[in-house]
Amino acid sequence: MTDKTRITLYGSDQCPYCVAARMLLQKKGLEWKEVPVGGNYELRKEMEALSGRWTVPQILIDEQPIGGFDELYALDKSGELDKMLGLSDDT
Repeated sequence: MTDKTRITLYGSDQCPYCVAARMLLQKKGLEWKEVPVGGNYELRKEMEALSGRWTVPQILIDEQPIGGFDELYALDKSGELDKMLGLSDDT
C-alpha cells in the first residue's frame, strides 16, 4: 500500500457493521481514513453524495464506493480486496 490513505470509511461508533468493517481492515493491517457521520447531517449528505447510500458503513477505495461491510467482506473472501489494494501478486 502506498503512503496515501486509499480507504475511507464513513461510519458511526454505535454501528456493529462499522465495528466489523474496522476489525476486518485492522486484521489485514490496513490504514483508513475515518469519517464519523453519527449525528452530523452534513457528513451524512457528503457520504450519500459519494456512495449513493444513506446507511453506514460506506467504504470507498481510491474514492470509489464499494458499499458496506457485506461488500467489503465479500471482496476480502474472494481475494478481490487484496487485488484492488495491490496486496496480491495477481494485480
